Amino acid sequence: MNQILYKNTKISYSDTGKGNTVVLLHGFLENQTMWQDLVPELSKKYRIITIDLLGHGETECLGYVHSMEDNAEIVQAVLSKLRIRKAVFVGHSMGGYVALAYAELYPENVRGLVLLNSTSKADSEERKANRNRAIKAVKKDYTTFIRLSIANLFSPDNCERLIDEIEKVKIEALKTPLQGVVASLEGMKIRKDREVLLHLTPYPKMLILGKKDPVLIYETALEQIEETAVKLITLPDGHMSHIENRDELKDVLLGFFKGI
Repeated sequence: MNQILYKNTKISYSDTGKGNTVVLLHGFLENQTMWQDLVPELSKKYRIITIDLLGHGETECLGYVHSMEDNAEIVQAVLSKLRIRKAVFVGHSMGGYVALAYAELYPENVRGLVLLNSTSKADSEERKANRNRAIKAVKKDYTTFIRLSIANLFSPDNCERLIDEIEKVKIEALKTPLQGVVASLEGMKIRKDREVLLHLTPYPKMLILGKKDPVLIYETALEQIEETAVKLITLPDGHMSHIENRDELKDVLLGFFKGI
């Protein structure tokens, strides 16, 4: 892992391979280790950058609210350090929100965008209320909240089949400090609606959804790409496509990168 300092905050990233740059952004309660099974294959043809977002993995907390814009700024800080001007961005869940914020702030730097189990829409009022409940729950019983949150990301059909993988995800998630958890929940709650980017931006875009995603309702998620040129890929399982549908995801991503 490499590190830079941004506003006196340590930001951790990895830089693997050569070629056109692809930036992989993890989701809430994850870190850059979520990509470890994909990076060796993807980096055979591309330069792969992974970044620990604020308050996750080896990256420190920046404040009491980690907005999606704050996270986009640390992504830009890493890319500036590496002298990378243009990249394809792949964001899983919260990482997709960060990728969209980056695309709004730095439109000239984006060659392509993949939302993986993610959405361009802002939180509904109900979802905001759920975030507030989550903040109270994690402050009251951190370990139980984390373990339940991770278990609820997978398709029920996979809970037995992937029991070992799910446990590994929980172990990584439990490394996320309480402040990082709360600051991210606060940041996701206040994020802007960026659906307009799916309609008006010129670069290739892809939305990858899980048909049985317990977090992101499939039919609702489809609404954001109506009358757009966004390519839709539907995978058969839950919110954790990089684990539940790993091989299919790898092939889909390589095909998308090749077409840019």
